Amino acid sequence: MGTDAHAILSDLARGLAPRADELVDVVLQHLVDGLPDVWKYEDIAALAPVALSEQMAAVLDFLEHGLGMTEVRTPPAGVEFARRLAEHGVPISELLRVYRIVHAGVLEQLNTEIARVAGSQELINATTLTLSAMAFEYVDRTAEQAVAVYQRERDRWLQRRLIVINEAGTRIGTTLDTTRTAQELADVGADHLADLVTVDLLASALQEEETHAAAGPATLRRIAQAVSDNCPDPAVVTGQTHTYPEESEPARVLATGQPFRLRVTADDLPPWLALSADHELALRALGLRSILLVPLWARGSPLGLAQFVRRHTAEPFDDDELLLAQEIASRAAVNIDNARRYTQERSTALTLQRSLLPHHMPDGSAVETASRYLPSGSRAGVGGDWFDVIPLSGARVALVVGDVIGHGLHAAATMGRLRTAVRTLADIDLTPDELLTHLDDVVIRLQREEERDTDEISATCLYAVYDPVSRVCSLAGAGHLPPAVVTPATADDDARASRVDFPELPVGPPLGLGGLPFETAQFELPPGSRLVLFTDGLVQSRSRDLETALALLANVLTRAPASLEETCDELLSALLPSRPADDVALLVAQTAALDAEHVATWDLPSDPAVVSKARVHASDQLAAWGLEELAFTTELVVSELVTNAIRYGKSPIQLRMILQSALTCEVSDASSTAPHLRRARVFDEGGRGLLLVAQLTEHWGTRHNREGKVIWAEQVLPASLADVSSAMA
Repeated sequence: MGTDAHAILSDLARGLAPRADELVDVVLQHLVDGLPDVWKYEDIAALAPVALSEQMAAVLDFLEHGLGMTEVRTPPAGVEFARRLAEHGVPISELLRVYRIVHAGVLEQLNTEIARVAGSQELINATTLTLSAMAFEYVDRTAEQAVAVYQRERDRWLQRRLIVINEAGTRIGTTLDTTRTAQELADVGADHLADLVTVDLLASALQEEETHAAAGPATLRRIAQAVSDNCPDPAVVTGQTHTYPEESEPARVLATGQPFRLRVTADDLPPWLALSADHELALRALGLRSILLVPLWARGSPLGLAQFVRRHTAEPFDDDELLLAQEIASRAAVNIDNARRYTQERSTALTLQRSLLPHHMPDGSAVETASRYLPSGSRAGVGGDWFDVIPLSGARVALVVGDVIGHGLHAAATMGRLRTAVRTLADIDLTPDELLTHLDDVVIRLQREEERDTDEISATCLYAVYDPVSRVCSLAGAGHLPPAVVTPATADDDARASRVDFPELPVGPPLGLGGLPFETAQFELPPGSRLVLFTDGLVQSRSRDLETALALLANVLTRAPASLEETCDELLSALLPSRPADDVALLVAQTAALDAEHVATWDLPSDPAVVSKARVHASDQLAAWGLEELAFTTELVVSELVTNAIRYGKSPIQLRMILQSALTCEVSDASSTAPHLRRARVFDEGGRGLLLVAQLTEHWGTRHNREGKVIWAEQVLPASLADVSSAMA
């Protein structure tokens, strides 16, 4: 009976061979009805009839010749069918369903024919059982081979996906620049996913408008595009702004954060796709086939939209490609968000930093200055470097440079607080070491006020005071590099070269450590000398050591031009790369000396009778300077200051008058007791002197030194008399 069953199956297969196409059509319809989602892929739909025809021919040949299972092979089209399913990301369960449906369809057709040709029910049953056993074994064999092909292709695709994702992680986000990051996304997409990739960012994400703008279509700016090697340029102009209709697919993608796939033809382009008439013509010429819209979201907010476009020469985007596009777009969105946040914080910190730095150097005869501030070009962001020029009493001037440790808004804000503290302390005429001691206390107090998770505050500072009368420079440092001192060439020196020294200062600790002393160093400067103060960003580099950098700095200063502005430019050009790794503050000051004719000094005995003589000295000196208009006020100021020194101070007493950009009267004595301004009561015999001085002069104050104190008052010169102070040594 078994032999008869095999013979019937062989005859049946031989007879059905001419009708194989009819059987294929029936089974194909079963597949279409049972797996409708598979047929959305055009290549699979086109390949399925071929694969099914080869499969039907193989089954009939297997039955006709009684082949062994070791000889059974999945037909080539069936292998390609399994590979295409894997390539499109169709689950393996769908592949197995294909085999089950084909198996059931073929068995149904064969059983119908068996019932027609077998003579007895017994033979029909035997043949049916034999066919079922052979068919199940055949299907297991061919399905196993197809699954192996599917898995190999799937593994290769996943490997390619990992390679693309890894490449995207390397290529996207190389800088903290929004436009460049968007272009990197477009380039990766064009290399691996699409023929044309465009990136649009919301204007609000680019900070071109407020995020709380009025309701309506959002404005986007096209900031990047890329095309594959075989795709012509569609003439998209980057930088162009546009909007999408509220009900359009891009608008929904932006609003929901969900991607969208769309099939198109050259004759049926969506109206939102073209940005202009010329752009529409270019897109039609490309022969578009499929568009993938992927949102760029980060931290729960939309940033923009990436469009991946394929031409008619490529297959439409499948599920796996959608996931891959989402993955690289998501990474790019995070990098774009980081870039724009960095740009925003950097811009804010830089604006704050520049607003806190001096914009105009104060007028004065003590020094001529030029300065530069360069923010960091690295990802670390703007730092806390600063410089300052502060006029002091007695024609003196303070030169300051400092560096707050750290970067960003916190460092810039801390810099502003320390600069204000330095100006406040300088206003009470502290010596450099005393000023840094008080500034150290300020930093310690700021540390205590900061939150625990905030970076600890620390800073370095160099504070110098130059006196044009004595030509003495006093300075102290707190963990800061010493200045470069450039002295002009003398008659015995090379006429073209100056001498550059880095004075050995007592090493003071950085601000914020507390408990350690600061010391003041003093040295005399010839007229025309230059003090060059700078932060470490000017000389520190990974490519050279500090000694080499300082030698290069000295070499530039040796033959620096007469212009201080040009000197600053030459220093920056010689010492810095195009993008400095740290902030740079540079202050160049050229010193002057007050001519002896602009300073008058008298030693006075501690005798009330000398007050009248002091007034006479002052009046005579004003006459010599051509400032008779100031005689009344000056005599009153001198009388009050000398009287206070005699009454409350100690010998020796000295009166000094300085003619600079203003007229300064100073009275010094050996007492450390400072006077204070108060209002005299009705019957008080005294107490009105300093009140009168304060009312009649522009500024007044007291400064202490190791020998005692100096009380000074400053008068502004009338415009008609200002030229008398212009003669300098």
